[in-house]
Amino acid sequence: MIEKTISALADQIRGVSYNKRDLHDKLDENSIILLRANNIVKGKLNFRDVVYVDKNVVSADQYLKDGDILISASSGSKKMVGKAASFHSKDKCTFGAFCKVVRPHDNIKEFLRIYFQSATYRREISHLALGANINNIRNEHINSLQVRVPDYRTRLQIIKVINTLQKIRDVRKQELEKLDELIKARFVEMFGDPISNKKSWKKRLLNDLVDKIGSGATPKGGKESYQDHGISFIRSMNVHDGYFNYKDLAYINSTQAKQLSNVIVQSQDVFINITGASVARSCIVPDDILPARVNQHVSIIRCKSDVLNPIFINNLFLNDSFKRILLSIGLSGGATRQAITKKQLEMLKIILPPLSLQNKFANFVQQVDKSKVVIQKSLDETQKLYDSLMQEYFG
Repeated sequence: MIEKTISALADQIRGVSYNKRDLHDKLDENSIILLRANNIVKGKLNFRDVVYVDKNVVSADQYLKDGDILISASSGSKKMVGKAASFHSKDKCTFGAFCKVVRPHDNIKEFLRIYFQSATYRREISHLALGANINNIRNEHINSLQVRVPDYRTRLQIIKVINTLQKIRDVRKQELEKLDELIKARFVEMFGDPISNKKSWKKRLLNDLVDKIGSGATPKGGKESYQDHGISFIRSMNVHDGYFNYKDLAYINSTQAKQLSNVIVQSQDVFINITGASVARSCIVPDDILPARVNQHVSIIRCKSDVLNPIFINNLFLNDSFKRILLSIGLSGGATRQAITKKQLEMLKIILPPLSLQNKFANFVQQVDKSKVVIQKSLDETQKLYDSLMQEYFG
C-alpha cells in the first residue's frame, strides 16, 4: 500500500464567481444550475434549493463532471466547512465560489469518493485548517492530504464492500422515514388537520390538560462540571423530532440535580425544545435515561392521564400544520433567537379528541415503534461495521 497526496491523485477546480445580475429566474438555454454548500447534505448532493447562473460566467473546466467531488470550502460554520459529496447527475451543473471541486484522475474516482466520506478526511482537514482560518479551506490543505492507496484489485474490493454497506444503510434509513410518514398519515386520518379542525373536535388550552409545564437551568459550573455518569442532563441537542438522541448525553451529580429539583423528569413526559434553531422539536421521554433533569432550553410537558395521552400530544407537535404554528410562536417576539415561553405553551389551544381515540392511536404508534426498533438495530449494526471498515481502510 502506497501513501499519496491528493495533488498526485486529482486536480482542483475553483468555483464560479458571479454577481446578482448573473442570476436567472429559471433554467433556460443561457443559464446553468449552480450548486452551493447548502446542496451538500449528509454526503450527497441535494438539488432542492439551487440557483441558476448565466453560462457566460462559467469556464469550461467549471462544468461538473461525473465523479467530481464538491467540497464546501468557506462558511461561517465550522461544521459546514469540508463537507463533501460526489457528483453523478446527468444535468449540466456548475458550482459557486464558496466551494471547490476535487476532480479525481480516472482510475481513482470511486476510491476517492469513499475517502472524502471518511472520518479520517474530516479529522485531517480540520487539523490542517487550524492556525489559518478554520472556516476557509485553501488549495494546499486539500493537496497535502495523505491517502493510503492499495493496489487496483484491492481498491475494487473496498469499493464493492463500502458501496454495499452504504446501500443497506440507505435502505434502512428510508424504511424508518416511511414508518414515520405512516404515523403522520395515521394521525391525520384519525384526527384530521389539527388547525382547520374539520372534524370539529373540542379545543382546550394545553394548560388545562397537563399537570406540569416547565424547564430547568444549567447547574453551577456549566459544561466543565458534566460527568461521564450520574443523573442524565437533557439539552436541546438531545431532543429531535420524534426521537431522543443519546449522542453527547451529559450527566450531572446529585448535588447539581438538587439545584434543579423543581423540574424532575418522569416517565411519559414529553420533551419540547423552547429556544434556538431547534425550537419546537419534541419527543417522548425514554425510560432508560431516568433519573433526569433538563436545562433552560428544554421544557417538559406532563399530561393529565385522564384526558391527554402523551403520544397523542407529541404527534400533534410533529404534525406539519401544528409545527408551523409552534414555529410562528417562536418568532412572534421579534427577537433574533427563536423562543417559546412557558406562558405561550400554556395558552396553546389544541384539539381534544376522546381519550379512547387518543389511546387507539397511541397503540398504533407503539406497534410501529416495535418495527422501528428492529430496523434501527440493523442500521446501527451496519453503521458500526461501516465505521470499522472505513477506519481499517483509511486509518
